[in-house]
Amino acid sequence: MHSRYEHHGLVWVDLESPTQQEVAAVAAEFDLDHFVAEELLSPSTKPHTEMRERYIYLVLHFPALRHTHTSREQEIDFVIGRNFILTTHYDTIDPMHKFSKVFEVNSTLDENAFGDHAGYIFFSMLKKLYKAVDHEIDYISRQLAVMEESIFSGHEVAMVESISRVARDLLNLRQTIEPHRDVLRDFESTGTTFFGSDFMPFLRALSNDYYRVHNHVSRRTEFLHELRETNKSLLSTKQNETMRVLTIMALLTFPLSLFVSIFDINAVYNPIIGLPYDFWIIVFIVLTAGISMLMYFKRKKWL
Repeated sequence: MHSRYEHHGLVWVDLESPTQQEVAAVAAEFDLDHFVAEELLSPSTKPHTEMRERYIYLVLHFPALRHTHTSREQEIDFVIGRNFILTTHYDTIDPMHKFSKVFEVNSTLDENAFGDHAGYIFFSMLKKLYKAVDHEIDYISRQLAVMEESIFSGHEVAMVESISRVARDLLNLRQTIEPHRDVLRDFESTGTTFFGSDFMPFLRALSNDYYRVHNHVSRRTEFLHELRETNKSLLSTKQNETMRVLTIMALLTFPLSLFVSIFDINAVYNPIIGLPYDFWIIVFIVLTAGISMLMYFKRKKWL
């Protein structure tokens, strides 16, 4: 799909799952070299940045949103010139769709909200994308709060799967955004050369946004580790308590069962069997022995 937006002499072309003809058309219009045009046709394995004479080429991966089931990350290729920016992605990216609406509104109102070169459009796009990542982190934070409440409400077993699921989400977030550090560092130097020193504060603001998001992910990861350790401790305590109760029950029932079994021995002389009320005598002895053992266990604080 091919979308084109123009505003105050700046052109933004957005390509979603582009065909070879679409890429060839924009490559001819904006004088892209053959290698960049080829990379726009298919996903790249790693984020990177390259500087050309007339534009800067960047590849960044962003975490897929919760409602996206195609993969755990989404790639966006940026080709940034002085007065144009090309974006290529291979599935629908919600923040980019929302940004296109903002761009259209500013174009309709004739407001110069994106500066005098395409670097400012890239800055606004990345701010929108990092804000979407922030929303994902906020969603995970709410999940962590619910899990914390459930853990201390006695649902430790049910939380094992939930903790693993959130750990996977945080790991995917971290693995996806960590390569941004090197790409943005390279873009900070190339962007200053390409757009001028006046653009330096905006480049540093993008790096600050990255570090802020990265720190949020790191803090949530640390909190999740603490929750996992707490959950393990509570599970271990509960299992130990169960084993303690079972052990005491075994210690309590084994001697009593042995005592009762003795009277099943077919012996010539049995001191109780045959006496009046022999059954009740045995029951009384068993109850007395059981109560005595329970009192002993309680005195030893085993119960």
